[in-house]
Amino acid sequence: MAASPTQLPSGTWGGDHVALTVTAAGATAEFDCAHGSIDESPLLQSDGQFSLKGTYIREHGGPVYDGEPEDRHPAVYSGRLRGSSVTFSVQLVDDGTLVGPFSATRGQQPRVFKCL
Repeated sequence: MAASPTQLPSGTWGGDHVALTVTAAGATAEFDCAHGSIDESPLLQSDGQFSLKGTYIREHGGPVYDGEPEDRHPAVYSGRLRGSSVTFSVQLVDDGTLVGPFSATRGQQPRVFKCL
């Protein structure tokens, strides 16, 4: 019997409204009208659950002006890996907003719609 992975497997993950690129050091995420990152090694608990620190940046439609500050928030990405799929939500630390849930499958093409 194969051992459970100890971290979220590296590679590209896709789903409705989410694209993840995972490495041993963390991950980057693209969402509809937002993007973010997991800023630590994506380690898993023995049951496949995780709670990882990162950032979440809201985007907006229209032009982005030179020098315009990002709408950046510290965040916690929490979820669970089951087989080749991951389900997670993003909790913004500073205002308590919960974004998600999102589901992504390793190697699947993402379907993300950016703000216009």
